[in-house]
Amino acid sequence: MELSGQIVTPAGIVAGTLAFTDVIGAVTAGPAPADCFILPGFIDPHVHGGDGGDTMDGAEGIAKLARFHLRHGTTTLLPTTITRPWAEVMAALDAIRTARATGIVGGARIHGAHLEGPFINPHRLGAQPPFAIEPAPALVEAALAPDVVRVVTLACEMPGADDAIERFARAGVRVSLGHSAADFPTATAALNLVRACGCIACGTHLFNAMGGIEGRRPGLAAALLASPHAYSEMILDLHHVAPGALHLALAAIGPRLLLITDAMRATGQGDGESELGGQKVIIAEGAARLEGGSLAGSVLTLDVALRNAVACGVSLEAASQLVSTSAAAYLGLADRGAITPGRLADFVVLDGALTVQEVWLGGQRHV
Repeated sequence: MELSGQIVTPAGIVAGTLAFTDVIGAVTAGPAPADCFILPGFIDPHVHGGDGGDTMDGAEGIAKLARFHLRHGTTTLLPTTITRPWAEVMAALDAIRTARATGIVGGARIHGAHLEGPFINPHRLGAQPPFAIEPAPALVEAALAPDVVRVVTLACEMPGADDAIERFARAGVRVSLGHSAADFPTATAALNLVRACGCIACGTHLFNAMGGIEGRRPGLAAALLASPHAYSEMILDLHHVAPGALHLALAAIGPRLLLITDAMRATGQGDGESELGGQKVIIAEGAARLEGGSLAGSVLTLDVALRNAVACGVSLEAASQLVSTSAAAYLGLADRGAITPGRLADFVVLDGALTVQEVWLGGQRHV
């Protein structure tokens, strides 16, 4: 197979033709349409739902969200849990394990689960339901047993957090600090502990559910931006963060910033009422809020996040890295995330307005 256009490669944008089977072959420079851009498939490590489906619904919800986000260019994703009673969380992990093993016809690749909660600070719930618990060793081992958790969000200041961080990190799980009130020293120590265990640390939706940066109280956000090793997620729907926050993060950590959706079930369904973790949510003007006004996840897709980044002054090559390459590096997925010979033939084809025209997964067109 071949595609011709402006190909976004690690060396820059190349006008030419891309040859591939189920993996990428050669990129050959030559005449190509100027208004056709070929990017590596998007990777979303933090997505709860879409098109009416939610991770916590089980198999049907996971299939719905995986098919929906594929249509918006996401070729790999991690269905993400929410803080609910422990039996519900474990049931969701089991459903994700099955989805990963069997695959979803017409849906994005399932890399594994993102366990967001319940090991979070009950005073930094954000839109998470009030079922936070401490990460007792038995619960951590239960979460690890299905061998499906690839990312865990936890609050590093909670009792038992250090032991939990070590257990998750030594199992190869990416530990992401979030829904946390940690101060700078506590957060920095936790990030260093993850690295000492041979794993990669991250921050969950930077600047959200962790406080901001103050001169005398820098907190978790500052620890993440000051770290020479940690990655950070960002929800670039322009409701959760302003453009200036994006540029601050890029200046501080550059390629270790990755855009996520944190999308909920209402994504793609327009304004109106929906729910998140059993809580009523109101969708209006592109923002999802609880009845009290707090932001509640997002209705973002990664193609919109990419266009938002470009609108904020980020180059297309850098925006492509934010929605694909950085997440691949963070998750250790060396077989995707860049248009390079030998990697998976997962592509997104955009027009001149950067809207999705085609999506290819393993060399097969799905959109």
